Amino acid sequence: MTEYYIPTGVSETELVEKRSRFIGHVFPVSSEAEAKARIEEMKKKYHDARHNCWCYRIKDGLERCSDDGEPQGTAGQPILNVFQREAVTDVCCVVTRYFGGVLLGAGGLVRAYSKSAKDALDAAGRSVVRRWIEVAVSCSYALFERMKLEVEGANGVLGEIEYAAEITLHVLLPEEEVTGFQARVTELTCGIGAAVVVGETCRPDP
Repeated sequence: MTEYYIPTGVSETELVEKRSRFIGHVFPVSSEAEAKARIEEMKKKYHDARHNCWCYRIKDGLERCSDDGEPQGTAGQPILNVFQREAVTDVCCVVTRYFGGVLLGAGGLVRAYSKSAKDALDAAGRSVVRRWIEVAVSCSYALFERMKLEVEGANGVLGEIEYAAEITLHVLLPEEEVTGFQARVTELTCGIGAAVVVGETCRPDP
């Protein structure tokens, strides 16, 4: 089953290391253009900062990072490494540094930028994106509430409901739950109802 992680939301965190302020931002993005727009947004917002270091990872395998004036390899790559280790993609991270007058050294910079990126990711949260199977379920009105419980029990997501001579529920199910769910629907309806696969989609877990 294809699964990958994305940031759940946008975040902003702050870390102070020997009087230098590190402000970390994480953004969910879906393209390189969107990532670049976020980076420019942060550069404008923190135009008076000495460094706006960044990275982004896009699901198609594209990865970029920048030290933005810090010694080579002490900022952009350590930020990117955080998201590689955590297997998070479709993400942009910008860490802004306001210099506090005390040199941190290469090792200190790597630690500070890494921690700032990790703090921002933790604040944003992670969501798993997986393949979901779209299923249409027909049942009688008498079984409606029971069918909703079955959807919940299969970790499914209930969508549109159609009311006619019988009820049709449109459901998203994790693909590993589909076969068992179909068997339960057949059993509950004594073979009259059916759970028919009508498509598939990729989306974050609710």
